Amino acid sequence: MRRLTIADIAREAGVSTGSVSYALNGKPGVAEDTRERILRIAADRGWRPSSAARALTGKRTGAIGLVVDRPARVLGSEPFFMQFVSGVQSELGPRSRVSLMLQVSDDRETELGIYRDWWAERRVDGVLLTDLRTEDSRAELIRELGLPAVAVGPPQSGWDMPFVWSKDAVGIHMAIEHLSFLGHRSVARVAGPKELLHTQERDTAFRTAAQEAGIHPFLLHADYSGEEAARATRSLLAKEPRPTALLNDNDVMAVAAMGTAREMGFDVPDDLSVIAWDDSPLCGIVRPVLTAVARNIAEHGRLAADALLRVVAGEHVEDLRSPDPVLTPRGTTALAPRG
Repeated sequence: MRRLTIADIAREAGVSTGSVSYALNGKPGVAEDTRERILRIAADRGWRPSSAARALTGKRTGAIGLVVDRPARVLGSEPFFMQFVSGVQSELGPRSRVSLMLQVSDDRETELGIYRDWWAERRVDGVLLTDLRTEDSRAELIRELGLPAVAVGPPQSGWDMPFVWSKDAVGIHMAIEHLSFLGHRSVARVAGPKELLHTQERDTAFRTAAQEAGIHPFLLHADYSGEEAARATRSLLAKEPRPTALLNDNDVMAVAAMGTAREMGFDVPDDLSVIAWDDSPLCGIVRPVLTAVARNIAEHGRLAADALLRVVAGEHVEDLRSPDPVLTPRGTTALAPRG
């Protein structure tokens, strides 16, 4: 869907582009009946009264959009997106003076509506798509609108946009190898929502790595919140035999797992080893300091912003792979308990 321009409206209304500009901006110099005709045509063609009229000239708006589809209670406690946004902003400011328009939604239909409104109202030049899912309706909508976009997550065929991704399986294998070396033979993974593509990639890597290491795997899915991580931890530690190590999909879940284990009478790391995915300052202030799989999230965001700016500029952009995750062993992993 090509963006509506002043020339399009002028052609349909049978007036000059100057008259259209005057009418859309509420300026004098155009007859009232002509103004009404121009505004009616613009509204029928999808222009919104709140739109920046300069965008109708075909110029860029100087903004890109990011919709975070997470419940507010989860997003408020999770450092990942703040680090990601900081990376995006580091690329936008000095290079282009492009602004980031950020909106939060915990409903997929609402998110789709935001993209439609942004594009119809000429608020953004392109968008970043995160938390990619199976059967993701955003791909079709972006293609239908003709909205420039970059997807952040595992590459998918048929999306008609570049992907910025990291090889998450590398981090999973490093974590399992570390735990295997310490003698653990029963390991649980408390993962994020199972419909997310990066969760599925990590799940597959976890099962494969555990099988290769001769480890019995437990797998539960949660919503990235500390509350659900605590419930999952209680369930896992009540099993007989129980896992002797937990691999959590974010730092908040890992900290919650540590607290829950202690409430149940287990020592970390003597009775239970704990690993967090995505290192953060939170991992460094708990005691013992958390062993973590670290990614350069800010660089991930910077690469995504750079790719989108180039797409908006009309360049052909290939998929970009950011640096692989690395494991940083610390105080929450130790030799597996005997027996």
